[in-house]
Amino acid sequence: MTTDVRVLGKADWDAWYGTLELAFGGVAESDEERELWRALTEYDRSIGVWDGDACVGTAGAFSFRMAVPGGALVETAGVTMVGVAATHRRRGLLTSMMRRQLDDVRAWGEPLAVLTASEPVIYGRFGYGAATRQMKADIDTTRVSLSVPAGTDDVHLRYVRPADVHEACEALYARRVTERPGMTARQPGWERLGLLDPQSERNGASPLQCVVAERAGELVGYVRFAVKPDWEWRGAKGSVQVRDIEGADPAAYAALWRFLFDIDLTSSVVTRNRPVDDALLQMVSDIRRCDVAVRDSLYVRLVEVGAALEARTYQTPLDVVFEVEDAFCPWNEGRWRLTGDTKGASCERTADAADLSLSVRELGAAYLGGTSLTSLAAAGRVRELRRGALAEASVAFGSDVAPWLSHGF
Repeated sequence: MTTDVRVLGKADWDAWYGTLELAFGGVAESDEERELWRALTEYDRSIGVWDGDACVGTAGAFSFRMAVPGGALVETAGVTMVGVAATHRRRGLLTSMMRRQLDDVRAWGEPLAVLTASEPVIYGRFGYGAATRQMKADIDTTRVSLSVPAGTDDVHLRYVRPADVHEACEALYARRVTERPGMTARQPGWERLGLLDPQSERNGASPLQCVVAERAGELVGYVRFAVKPDWEWRGAKGSVQVRDIEGADPAAYAALWRFLFDIDLTSSVVTRNRPVDDALLQMVSDIRRCDVAVRDSLYVRLVEVGAALEARTYQTPLDVVFEVEDAFCPWNEGRWRLTGDTKGASCERTADAADLSLSVRELGAAYLGGTSLTSLAAAGRVRELRRGALAEASVAFGSDVAPWLSHGF
């Protein structure tokens, strides 16, 4: 088999995206979705594999700036739209695309690559580690109440058309980004993602609705959601399906959740992507009636170990030497001395004896502070070579808030 890996041209987008749809089951997306992803595609950062005239593999990389511990926004490649035609599996096409892509990311000067995995088992061999998790909850609002903070009653709520306030909502989101590792600053065009609402994806629910929270005329929160009506012999049992929600302060956030709990003719509130330390968990009266579950979300890959570790800060003073294994990106292999604290960090190559040994996958998992090096060591994936080094590094790599990816890509 002779295949050709090349940068995507605009004229090839339909065939390229059709290959991706087929790899994910063959159900065509709505025109609205296709138009958005066509507009967001960065052609010079997207590649396809071609077998003659047929596209048989796809991969792309969005230009992101991701928040890391300490609040810096770091240039990051958002790996996306990865698929291989079923007729061409197990022929090395994915490996060849990952090889080309990571070489490109390095050439672009971006120290990090991130992705969300359709199947968790795929990307570990390319150095990606599960760095964030997302929480889902299906809350029985007939049996669960909320305890809200002082000031909640002072927040004014009103319905608005989602498109009418999207600029103000985006401004609030932008202020929140640096407060939580893993969140990405929205590049031009990405504000449209929060308004995407194809009828084919509603599954019986209403069109997208929006309520804003205001105080003294200033927007301090918003929620985008849909209501799915349902009935049984005993009466209404509709569900409120939360798309995204942001509050500038505890009272604004609580006011929005209280509103969602109180919508008439509903008996549940469903949210599919919240941080694992979300304040909602502290407000509910009965966590067992919230059907909480957690799963993996964002996978992180350190493309340039030194630059990536220097880009974030550390909770406590740190001076440690890592022995890094990275067979797929061998420029990262070897010993690195990381010194840092809450003000900054330095990471340089060294000939000094190693304190900890691990692969780049473990560094990716721990990078945003959501997975501890201690837990990875307990699984045999980090080796302590100097006594005390593991605890020192594990504490320093932590984060006061759980890292979180607010939306997919």
